Amino acid sequence: MSFEYQPILKGKLVELRPLSTEDFDGLCTVAADPLIWEQHPVRNRHEEATFRAFFEESLASGSALVAIDINGQQIIGSSRFHGYNKERDEVEIGWTFLARSHWGGSYNGEMKRLMLQHAFRFVRSVVFLVGLQNVRSQRSVEKIGGVWVGTRPDAGGCESYVYRITAA
Repeated sequence: MSFEYQPILKGKLVELRPLSTEDFDGLCTVAADPLIWEQHPVRNRHEEATFRAFFEESLASGSALVAIDINGQQIIGSSRFHGYNKERDEVEIGWTFLARSHWGGSYNGEMKRLMLQHAFRFVRSVVFLVGLQNVRSQRSVEKIGGVWVGTRPDAGGCESYVYRITAA
């Protein structure tokens, strides 16, 4: 069975569905907040041209999901699966960002819980690669049970911390 990169996942707060070209305006509006990117390796992703390149790459990946707040039916962020490896029995979850209005609550936790439940249908291990300076994301991954296991370059070649969550 091969990994399903773009499922539709629904929780009480968030729905995740495949990213489409129609999502650009809503996602760009969320991404336009420079504070979202202040600890990220690409700090200027709030600029439309930089975000457009990221968005196009996300579409091309065939693995990006857009996050919708179920209550308000508005786009609040995005995430994706990457690098399914049958031999290592793992997949990566990453490229996640969320509107600041949805930080600090249950939204990220539910997004990741939905994605982890989906991933564990296919693999025993999920990894998260987090920028060395991105303390906020490091804490967020630790909060959902991620365990630091080392470092390695991410898909863009930047050295990153590796966190792992293994199926129970």
